[in-house]
Amino acid sequence: MKKAIIILAIVIASILAIGIIRDQIIKSAITVVATQVVGAPVHIDGFSLGIFKQSVKISGFKIYNPRGFSRSILVDLPKISVIYDLGALFKQKLHLVNAEIELKEMNLEKNSQGQLNVDELKVVKQGKEQQAKSSKQMPMRLDLVKLGIGRIILKDYSAQKEASVKVYDINIHKSYKNITSVQQLAALILAEPMKSAGIEGAKIYGAAMLAGVAVLPVGIAATFIGRDSVQQDFAANSGNTFEVSLAVLKKMGRVTKEDKPNGSISAEINSAQVALKIRKKPNNKTEVVVSARKYFLPKPEIAGGVLYEISKKLK
Repeated sequence: MKKAIIILAIVIASILAIGIIRDQIIKSAITVVATQVVGAPVHIDGFSLGIFKQSVKISGFKIYNPRGFSRSILVDLPKISVIYDLGALFKQKLHLVNAEIELKEMNLEKNSQGQLNVDELKVVKQGKEQQAKSSKQMPMRLDLVKLGIGRIILKDYSAQKEASVKVYDINIHKSYKNITSVQQLAALILAEPMKSAGIEGAKIYGAAMLAGVAVLPVGIAATFIGRDSVQQDFAANSGNTFEVSLAVLKKMGRVTKEDKPNGSISAEINSAQVALKIRKKPNNKTEVVVSARKYFLPKPEIAGGVLYEISKKLK
């Protein structure tokens, strides 16, 4: 009996070891393919393939900036879950029943030459060539994609030495059907958040349409209508928070009024009128509220950019 238990334990350990090695091999292969498709470094924290459940789980999928930009993360996808059709693989076809993708953050960066990091990716610059290559790949069909979009941070170095920062808190979920190539999926993940934020003029839209993804830029994101302010609590005293906030506003634009006793600062950033208010809260917390308007229209992306810069200093 004891011998049987030992043999069973060895068999289970061997199966687990084979599974770990298999997952590592597939993880490496996906990393290589993804890097080739987008034309920028890709990193994956974890990968798990379920044979019986016919599922794939990927954690910490990150696309980094292409050459010519900072070494920061461009796209952060903390969770990807996929249900696949095992039978289709035996027919040399890739059939994914559904995929759930969470996009936590997209960091757009415009360099001093006016180039946008997402537009310098291979999937965008070689759109036609990529489309031709996709026809030679294993046939792929993805029935349903559920994409959760968190926020976009846009840093623009084209106009001045210090970056102009805007933050778009989108926080929506969208669904798409009938994706037929890896290039199409990549274009969807890159372009749709920008469309939702109302960012115009990017080359990625052309690449997305070429890939067959119907995404077009819009003028104003509906999720921001009537909302011009953002707020966040910090574990810092109000005096230090005020000084940090004042320094950030002076760096980003022109301070027009400061009132430390009342915790308020007014400034002009990117031709928008910005108002910042600091309030003491219980448990040694301090609340910072930032609002921004330009020509009487709410500009939450500018307010979000200010709060983002403050949060980096107060961490």
